[in-house]
Amino acid sequence: MSKRIAIIGGGYLGAELAKSLDDTADITLIEQRSHFVHTPSMIRALVDPTLIDRSLIPYDKLLKNGQVISARATGIDEGVVSLDNGTRVEADYIVVATGSSNATPFKPVGNDIEGLRQANRQIHDQLMAARSICIVGAGAVGTELAGEIAHAMPDKKITLISDTDRLFPTMPDKLGNELAKKLRDAGVTLHLGNRAENLQSMTEPYAGSLKLSDGSEHEFDLILPVLGSRASSELLENLPGAARSTANRIKVDDWLRPSSLSNVFAAGDVADSGDGMTIVAISRQLPWLSAMLKGLVAGKELGHTKPYKPWGPKAPILVPLGPKRGNSFMSLFTAGDFLTRKMKGEGLFITKYNKLLNRS
Repeated sequence: MSKRIAIIGGGYLGAELAKSLDDTADITLIEQRSHFVHTPSMIRALVDPTLIDRSLIPYDKLLKNGQVISARATGIDEGVVSLDNGTRVEADYIVVATGSSNATPFKPVGNDIEGLRQANRQIHDQLMAARSICIVGAGAVGTELAGEIAHAMPDKKITLISDTDRLFPTMPDKLGNELAKKLRDAGVTLHLGNRAENLQSMTEPYAGSLKLSDGSEHEFDLILPVLGSRASSELLENLPGAARSTANRIKVDDWLRPSSLSNVFAAGDVADSGDGMTIVAISRQLPWLSAMLKGLVAGKELGHTKPYKPWGPKAPILVPLGPKRGNSFMSLFTAGDFLTRKMKGEGLFITKYNKLLNRS
C-alpha cells in the first residue's frame, strides 16, 4: 500500500514538492486558495495589470495522480490533518508549508483571490492618479516596487524609506550600494536610516502625511507600507515542543521537524531553518525534502538521511528594478543589469510557474 503524504500549503514549496512526489506516494495537497499566487509578478502587476491572469494560476491541473483539496487546515495530529470543512485527511507524513502574509495587494487575505484582483485594480488606479508616492520598507518587495514604478511611471515623485542605513544590510555592500545608485538615477528619493513613526496602516495603502524619525514631515498622495512578511504559523504553534522565533516563524530541528511529532515537517517561510523568507531559499529545501520523503517512503530511516544544511549568509537574491535594470547576489559575486534582467527581470519566472501548474 502506497504511503500517504499530506502537504499543507500550495505556495512555492508546497506545490513543487507535491508535484515532485506525485509518482512516488499518495499525495494530498491541502490549499485554501483556488489559485497559486506568483508574488514577484504581483509587484509588477501594480503598474501592468495585464500580468494578473498569468500571475494567478489555478491548481486544478497540478497533480496527475494525487489530489488537491480546497480547504483550510485547522489542526494536526501525528497521523491526521483536520480541515475546516469537517473532514480529516490521514497521512503517514505531513509537511506544513503555509508560507507568510504580506502587505496588500501582493498576497490575498485568506482565500480571497477575487479580493486580490480588486485590490490590484484599485491600487493601480491610485498609482495612476498620484503624483507623489512613498514606499515604506526597503526589503526585496519595497525595493522592487520602487524600481517598477520608476520604470513604468517616470513622471511620478517616488520616495523609498528604510530604517536601515543601507539597502540589504545583511548582504555584501556592493549589492545595496549599486541598487541605491540605480534608484537615485531613476529619480527615486531614498531616506535611509529613517523610520516612519506615524503609519496609519501596516498593510493597507493610504494617502496622507508621514513623520520620520529625523523629525521631518512629508505629504504623499499614496503611501504604500511594505514592511516585510510574517509567517502564517498558527497551525504549528500548539504542537508539542513547538517554539516561535522572529516574524512568527517556528524553529525546526536538523531534519526540518517543528515539534516532537516525528512525522511532521515544516518548510518555507513558516520554518526558521536558517534560510531567509525568499523564493530562493526553497531552491535548497525542496530537493532535500523531496529526496528525504522518497527515502522514507522506500523504508529508509530518517536518522540515516543527512541533516538539512541551510544557505546561510551566501544565499542568492535577485532584485530587478523593472524589466531592464537591477542587481543580484549570486553567492560568490554581485551581478548587474544584464544577468538580473536575463534571470528574473524580463520574465519574472511567470512561464516557469505556469508550466509547473501545467498551464500553457
